[in-house]
Amino acid sequence: MGLSLYTDEYFMKEALKEALAGKEKGEIPVGAVVVSQNRIIARAYNQTEMLNDATAHAEMIALTAAFNNLGAKYLPDCTLYVTLEPCVMCAGACFWAQVEKIVYGASDNKRGFNQFGKQLLHPKTKVVQGILAQESKYLIDSFFQEVRKKNNH
Repeated sequence: MGLSLYTDEYFMKEALKEALAGKEKGEIPVGAVVVSQNRIIARAYNQTEMLNDATAHAEMIALTAAFNNLGAKYLPDCTLYVTLEPCVMCAGACFWAQVEKIVYGASDNKRGFNQFGKQLLHPKTKVVQGILAQESKYLIDSFFQEVRKKNNH
């Protein structure tokens, strides 16, 4: 078996680039990419502020782009890479999309789907957590520190 450039770390770095792009636009820095056959078919970052839409999470936007890219309503051969553990809404969307695998960085102990159990996902969906978790957590934490600092001045 040969060495692959296309590792979970490689694709998570791409999701982190999306999170940074969102942060630059004043969004909570969460980024996502959807991968099919070692190819990124969708990229997104949170756009809740820009679109004035509480449901415009990176995962939701990336899934919609992936459906459009493939011309399909299911994603059984796709992996979603996201910098933060998906919330219940996004986990539900992954269930309906029949995503093969979800890889996330930082855990979300307040809003993450794991608070409610893996049954929120499709039974065939595999989950890998903690990939570049420190980098992902740092982005979120530093964003909220900056917000708090602005609000206190």
